[in-house]
Amino acid sequence: MDKEIIFLVEEAEEGGYVAKALGYSIHTEAENIEELRKAVKDAVKCHFGDKEIPSVIRLHLVKDEVLAA
Repeated sequence: MDKEIIFLVEEAEEGGYVAKALGYSIHTEAENIEELRKAVKDAVKCHFGDKEIPSVIRLHLVKDEVLAA
């Protein structure tokens, strides 16, 4: 079992944030970062159920910025 699970977190086009786990079928979203942290923890617990869940959840925030050349 992995000791760590990593989520790629991006700003949603319609506002809020979307988190997608790398290597797992876990996706969630929330209006703000604090709600997203809770939603990610709940999603991980739900996904793994009674199995051993990773001891570390890492949120990797990605922000795309486009600059004019």
